[in-house]
Amino acid sequence: MLSIQKHTLSISCLNVLLHLSFHKHRLCSTSKLNHPDETSIHRSFLPISSSNNVNQSHHCHGKELDEVKSSNRMITEYIHRGDLDSAYKLFENMSIKSTVTWNLMLAGCSRASGRFEDAHQLFDKMPQPDIVSYNTMLNCYMRNFGVKAARVFFDGMLVRDTTSWNTMLSGLCQNGMMDKAYEVFEEMPVKNNVSWNVMISGYAAVGDMIFAEKLFSNAPVKCVVAWTAMVTGYMKSRKVDLAEKVFDEMPERNLVTWNTMVSGYVENGRADDGLKLFKTMVETGVKPNSSTIGSVLLGCSNLCSLKLGKQVHQFVNKSPLSLYTMVNTSLISMYCKCGDLETAWRLFDETLHKDTVTWNAMISGYAQHGEGDKALLLFDTMKNEGIKLDWITFIGVLTACNHAGLVNRGIQYFDSMQRDYKIKPKADHFTCMVDLLGRAGKLVEALNLIKTMPFKPHTAIFGTLLGACRVHKNLELAEYAARNLLECDPSSATGYVQLANVYAAMRKWEYVSKVRRLMKDNKVIKFPGYSWIEIMNCVHEFRSGDRIHPELALIHEKLNQLEEKMKVAGYIPVLEFALHDVDDDQKKKLLLWHSEKLAIAYGLIKMAEGVPIRVFKNLRVCGDCHEATKFISEIEKRIIIVRDNSRFHHFKDGKCSCGDYW
Repeated sequence: MLSIQKHTLSISCLNVLLHLSFHKHRLCSTSKLNHPDETSIHRSFLPISSSNNVNQSHHCHGKELDEVKSSNRMITEYIHRGDLDSAYKLFENMSIKSTVTWNLMLAGCSRASGRFEDAHQLFDKMPQPDIVSYNTMLNCYMRNFGVKAARVFFDGMLVRDTTSWNTMLSGLCQNGMMDKAYEVFEEMPVKNNVSWNVMISGYAAVGDMIFAEKLFSNAPVKCVVAWTAMVTGYMKSRKVDLAEKVFDEMPERNLVTWNTMVSGYVENGRADDGLKLFKTMVETGVKPNSSTIGSVLLGCSNLCSLKLGKQVHQFVNKSPLSLYTMVNTSLISMYCKCGDLETAWRLFDETLHKDTVTWNAMISGYAQHGEGDKALLLFDTMKNEGIKLDWITFIGVLTACNHAGLVNRGIQYFDSMQRDYKIKPKADHFTCMVDLLGRAGKLVEALNLIKTMPFKPHTAIFGTLLGACRVHKNLELAEYAARNLLECDPSSATGYVQLANVYAAMRKWEYVSKVRRLMKDNKVIKFPGYSWIEIMNCVHEFRSGDRIHPELALIHEKLNQLEEKMKVAGYIPVLEFALHDVDDDQKKKLLLWHSEKLAIAYGLIKMAEGVPIRVFKNLRVCGDCHEATKFISEIEKRIIIVRDNSRFHHFKDGKCSCGDYW
């Protein structure tokens, strides 16, 4: 059965559909084309005589012309529906075929997956191939065999138009071959807006904004595509201020422009600006698409703003966007990342059309929340339903095993991924496995796995091992991990800080001082730890020992009350997490003022009884805060959800969902 991919016809095909007329000029005829490869593709341009079974366009009159036009319309409809088999049958039964007819079939075959040979044979048999025919085949070569093969075909074309040149430009730019693209651009006899746009976009995509700026300034006409390309390039280069300047100066904007700005803000750590721009976009009357919503929801996730995420969900429900799988997947991911696992599951269950990404989002959500059994059960269901598994699926599965302490099952899944599903492990899979083994205290096994990796370990691998060494107080291996981490990235604050924390936990204060001096000498800046909580649409941020928050006195009063109640309940501060060489009383005070405790106390003061408190932290939650939060959840009869940099902790009735394993 013949098949065709269902997507928009190429520019060449559109030209055919818009120009249903007969071409009287025979550009050239062709002999049989050998099957191409990357090194040898040749074509001879030889004239052939018309065969008796193919009537030329000039033979058509009146009724015959109407019949050809009618058949062409039917072929077009079949191709739009993806029914290339029926189109082919109709084509074969036509007694009279115009060049347009041949081009329609050629375009249909050229766009269908695995149908290069059919397109190739059609092109060879064409009695009157025109420039549209050649451009269609040029596109076909580019898609199926790449730039090199397309260039050989391009060089053999007797006649080219600007579309031919632009096709070569696009292929070279899309493959990052900007030097060769520029040579072609300079060689072009005639350049149009597309030519300039392709080059500007190409340089912006590879991050060469100097050349992009030069071309942009020299472009005779600057359309919205060129302006948007500049915005995209600046955002990718992390030059947000320049992107804003170009955006503000644009004479017109389209949906792609708005999406580029919103996603650019989010990707550059300015999600709040992205959400503000989204609001302006909607108020301006620009209708967002699924890509817009995906970026906005990612921004909500990065800000951990559940309330804003719910507002976006309400907006989606009032539009056709709710029918898009991609949008529902983004919503599921947002709810998971903002700590509302219940709503995420309900939405997943209600989504009719789930793809691999949808399943991955829910599996990863369960994994991050410590619901290992549910994640693995969902993975089994995914397999049973025949959903394709990919490398991201196994990241979720390994993370689930990691957070639940299922070491043996994690090893089995890691082996199965390679053996049964032929998925080659990436660096992220090895990081998961090192974390899995390290958390379980299997530090030697983790080290051996690192040594057998088929590629050079990156910083995250050694950072993960170093974190496990701190938990299990293995000083020798911690020094090894820190040394390798700093060799990979001498400017990494993680290596210094984690090693200093290992020394501090073992009360080796002189070594802590040496590490801190080394950080200062090397001008390494430690990114401060902080926690935040959203209350009444306002995000309140706290650092340990905070002295800025306007209601700090009220927060300290609440913490002092909690401390007394916790002591009565049996809480004993875990002093090893006070990483300063001071007396025990001072350590207790420092621990009481850790950022997550300040945020929790403020939530207890400001939020109504029964409402879960959601706190977010940019670093791993410390052992003392974890212990204290268990007591607070029982004393206050409150569900407290804390998300640190690796997972969620759900505290309820004096217990944590992680089972004290994190």
